[in-house]
Amino acid sequence: MFGFLNVYKPKGITSHDVINKIRRIINIKQVGHTGTLDPFAEGVLPVCVGKATRLIEYLEDNKEYIASVQFGQNTDTYDLEGQVTSKFDKKISCQDVLSALNNFKGEIMQTPPIFSAVKVNGKKLYDYARAGKQIEVKPRKVLISNIELLDFDADCQNAIIRIACSKGTYIRSIAYELGKNLQCGAYLTNLVRTKAGMFKVADAVKLENLSSAEVVRENLIDPIKILNLKMLVIDDFEHKKVIQGQSLENKSMSGDDLLILIYNNKMDAVAFVEGDKIKVKKVFV
Repeated sequence: MFGFLNVYKPKGITSHDVINKIRRIINIKQVGHTGTLDPFAEGVLPVCVGKATRLIEYLEDNKEYIASVQFGQNTDTYDLEGQVTSKFDKKISCQDVLSALNNFKGEIMQTPPIFSAVKVNGKKLYDYARAGKQIEVKPRKVLISNIELLDFDADCQNAIIRIACSKGTYIRSIAYELGKNLQCGAYLTNLVRTKAGMFKVADAVKLENLSSAEVVRENLIDPIKILNLKMLVIDDFEHKKVIQGQSLENKSMSGDDLLILIYNNKMDAVAFVEGDKIKVKKVFV
């Protein structure tokens, strides 16, 4: 098998649980995902099957989420699964939230939650947190391309927010920082990933529906349809050279772009242009 799956991860399981289930169903170890979703979160989880795991680096990595944020207190994990660390009596308005969201647009510096898989000195942050150890966490630059308030319940002090962002953005940290800016505390209560690169929630298949290897195969997406790379159709002679790792003559391609070599309507390889040569980078035959 070779291709991508657009899986809808349900709440209550890890992203690795999804991978393990698919591995058992198709009896193939070469399965991986393109970006972890927290166990309490749900939504789009792109999965690579077979040699398509070698294509992860070429996938678009922008993300989109719909987040539910509860104001009035903080938790140590920045979400509903953590322990409450502080409570606030302050009440905020819809206009307060709208104004505060302006601080999160564009490039921002974000500090990952201490309960996260980010590594410091080769060890994951949540390992330090669980051991009760203090560790300096350096902020990182992320891009928030769009953030908008979808709904606000003044009585419940809850907001529904849509966020489009770059890879590596922690929505839990946005919830925490939003509460900090408004001086009322906040934490994440629900999170749905609606988009990951070219993969959209409307097209996702529920994990429970992937009941057999045949169903998995039926839902596999050809990488040619997903990868945003130039494409070049090659002939029999060129195909033989490609599978031997040999360069091809560059007859029409310009620049130093990556491209997909296609043979018999299938992906043969990823290559790159270097002057008058097309050099093979990864072969998928």
